[in-house]
Amino acid sequence: MNTDILFKDKVLGHPAGLFVLFFTEMWERFSYYGMRALLVLFLISSITDGGFGWEKAEALSLYGTYTMGVYLTPVFGGLIADKLLGYRWAVILGALIMTLGHAAMAVETPLFLYIGLGCLMVGNGLFKPNMTSIISNMYRNHEGKKDGAYSIFYMGVNAGAFLGIMLCGYIGENYSWSLGFGLAGIFMFLGMLQFYFTQNIFGDIGLSPKKKEELSLEVIGKDGDQDFVDKANEEENTPKNIVIDRLIAVVIFSLFTVFFWAAFEQAGGSMTIFAEEYTQRNLSGGYGTLFKYIDALLTILPLGIISYVLYVLFKKTFAKYALGNIILSASFIVIWGIVIWKVNRDFSKESVEVPATWFGILNSLFIITLAPAFSKWWESKYNISGPMKFGLGLLLLGIGFGFLAMGSGDIITGEPIIKVSMFWLIAAYLFHTMGELCISPVSLSYISKLVPAKWIGFMFGVYYLFIAMGNKLAGTIGSYIEEIEKAYSISAFFLIFTIVPVVAGLIIASLSPVMKKLMHGVK
Repeated sequence: MNTDILFKDKVLGHPAGLFVLFFTEMWERFSYYGMRALLVLFLISSITDGGFGWEKAEALSLYGTYTMGVYLTPVFGGLIADKLLGYRWAVILGALIMTLGHAAMAVETPLFLYIGLGCLMVGNGLFKPNMTSIISNMYRNHEGKKDGAYSIFYMGVNAGAFLGIMLCGYIGENYSWSLGFGLAGIFMFLGMLQFYFTQNIFGDIGLSPKKKEELSLEVIGKDGDQDFVDKANEEENTPKNIVIDRLIAVVIFSLFTVFFWAAFEQAGGSMTIFAEEYTQRNLSGGYGTLFKYIDALLTILPLGIISYVLYVLFKKTFAKYALGNIILSASFIVIWGIVIWKVNRDFSKESVEVPATWFGILNSLFIITLAPAFSKWWESKYNISGPMKFGLGLLLLGIGFGFLAMGSGDIITGEPIIKVSMFWLIAAYLFHTMGELCISPVSLSYISKLVPAKWIGFMFGVYYLFIAMGNKLAGTIGSYIEEIEKAYSISAFFLIFTIVPVVAGLIIASLSPVMKKLMHGVK
């Protein structure tokens, strides 16, 4: 298929299909991050408060195992899609399995907890690598726009995370853990329906290998379709040593993502505990009123921006894909209803206790705010190389943890708990987000550029395998938070995550000349 056809109907400078993926991924991330925000807090909450009453080490260890599984299963999901299902049906089946997983978790018994987490791991494995594979194929002949496309897609990822953490976290902490987990499942199901009824917008991208082979025999020779054949021949004729070098570059990038995610994923574990136990979250008087207005603004403004993107997509695609658009619009009507209820409820209270999960939305909020600027940077003449982006991202991540190490310096183990200012967490999330924008969407873009098209799904899966390692390390190291705090201090715990990313960032930045050679002209 000549992918230039997909660029005829543009939304904000990109194919309309990118924004179908944007909203599908948004609802999947809504469900994932909504559940993730609640998991550790639910497990460590006392039985009288509706939780399981687990020890922190147990909860953080399970959290690490779960997040590892979420990124481990895409290795198999990418392979299954490449060889059997095709990207589209893998996405649909994965979304359905994840919906069942959220439903199981809403039951709130140990058995259904493990069943639910298992479903979420398996479903995510089918869903996650194949969404990015569809984008890779859409931009096959538009390599220069890939970095920007992945940054926009990543904005959708974080829009979903923002809404999921805010709403599932709020309902879970204030009303019922079960309702919080259940809400995540509802929007996962709606996201699946929206994708299913709009999938033809991708042409033949993402069809099963057998179906695509049948179509390719029909379209070869038609005007413009030779581009696809030429591209495939070009990849087939690329010298093996260049292919091997580029794959080595992908592995090196992936190795350094382990350092990044091992630190970054403290957000769902130790940083959530820090927010719950060590951060001053009770606000009254003028500070309480100010927070209400800020929180309302932070809630409504991003949702308004995302709703505008929906409106633009609606205008472009409603005529052909009415049902998918109606489902998507209905989802937003429900979201707006919940948001208005939440804001009204908060303003009816005299004082405010900021939910511990609230801080998690900062990462998503900063992504939504900063992603367009970073996207423009990567497309400008001031763009920097991939290794330098990785180095910068790890450095910024380390600085973020430096704020936490500094802010927790006065906390002394064994004495009455000292509550510290929210500033330290806010500053940490800001720098972590800037680091994430330098690494996560850029990684997806570079893999799509460096890997031959026939291996795309599998190599995205391999990349997620390295992220799985980082996530398990995050949970494992995080589970020692109490031991390190007792032996040294909570500040020393966060200092570990300050030093290691900075050192790793300096190493990858110094490897920039070697990486450029391995990449053989890919920028």
